[in-house]
Amino acid sequence: MKKIKWAVVAVCLLSAVSVSAADVKKTLTLESARSSAAVQEILDGDIAMYWGNQSHPAVSKKIGVYKTSKRTNGFMKADEDACARALASALIVFQERARKEGGNAVLGLVSNIKNVEESSETEYRCLVGSVMVNVALKGTVVKLAK
Repeated sequence: MKKIKWAVVAVCLLSAVSVSAADVKKTLTLESARSSAAVQEILDGDIAMYWGNQSHPAVSKKIGVYKTSKRTNGFMKADEDACARALASALIVFQERARKEGGNAVLGLVSNIKNVEESSETEYRCLVGSVMVNVALKGTVVKLAK
């Protein structure tokens, strides 16, 4: 009987831990992310990034729609800093893809956490867990007319 009681107690404790560790979707500003060192290091300007429905020059060639999901360690870090690092990693993927495919811009960048698109020209979404953070993006790589 004691074993059953301890098993019930263990299950209850584990359930409480898993509930407290639920991921929380946070909305953060692109402006604050752009000012972080992690993002400034990777944005070198040769690949233009357009969020949501931002206006852009004419497209000469649509190359393709791509997705990425990047995680980083958020343990003992401010959510905003950890999310900016994950955003930087995701943007690197788009820059590298655009260069590889001959593009010079990424249009229509949207947050795409759990394949749910959320479009904004000023904000991005970050999934914050107890240990990790995740930024997922979707965008279209193109060649803009000069």
